[in-house]
Amino acid sequence: MTEHDGALLEVRDLAVVFDGFRAIDGIDFTVQHGELRFLIGPNGAGKTTLIDVITGLTKPAAGSVRFEGIDLVGRKEHEIVRMGVGRTFQTSVVFEKLTVVENLDLAASFRRPLWSLARRRRGVSDAVAAAMEITGLDALAGRPAGVLSHGQRQWLEIGMLIAQRPRLLLLDEPVAGMSADERSRTGLLLTEIAKDHTVIVIEHDMEFLRRYASVVTVLHEGKVLTEGSVDEVRADPHVQEVYLGRAREEAGAGDHDARGTAAVGTSAGEVK
Repeated sequence: MTEHDGALLEVRDLAVVFDGFRAIDGIDFTVQHGELRFLIGPNGAGKTTLIDVITGLTKPAAGSVRFEGIDLVGRKEHEIVRMGVGRTFQTSVVFEKLTVVENLDLAASFRRPLWSLARRRRGVSDAVAAAMEITGLDALAGRPAGVLSHGQRQWLEIGMLIAQRPRLLLLDEPVAGMSADERSRTGLLLTEIAKDHTVIVIEHDMEFLRRYASVVTVLHEGKVLTEGSVDEVRADPHVQEVYLGRAREEAGAGDHDARGTAAVGTSAGEVK
């Protein structure tokens, strides 16, 4: 992979080993400022593990992860958040008994001193107002998060990241379980967010990828298989073999996991 001047994120020679298994095996990965990068690959390819390393959740066996030139390896999770890196997980994490605006305000408060948290806030901060506007949750500001739909909860979690004003957002399967309309709204949301942030999205939905991705990185068995535009990735014979081969294996094994089967099936159909 070619070195890029002024890259926001640079991963070099990264390796992660779990009980002798190399979950990540020498990954080089570069993301520029302002990119909306999609990260794809079969289950077990190393996608979430890569995000775990970037955010300090997993310690690598070797390699470096530089964010604006500063190595993140060895730093604690909260330090990395304060440096401007935020993430979501596959399962949304919101405070169900708090309202939408209270969730957003709590997320934004991590930059405030501890003594100020005991004071009752008056009005809505600019960061919270901006997060509500971009996610389209303005009308639901006073609703408890526990009554939101699945898609709305995902948008709230993304809004909670935005309220922290990160420079890099890492989103793990943000449209999983969403309706077609919610996926479309999420795609537009990601496109809007990418105007002011750098965004990396882990995704299985190839139709969603086709509509909203510009640059795609494909992982396979802990390595970068290929990288390029959606059309370049779909046309790559190695990608076709990985996805089509995995689809055949799962069909033969009678794997009925809903998400995995649907994802692989769509992928195989897309790259034919």
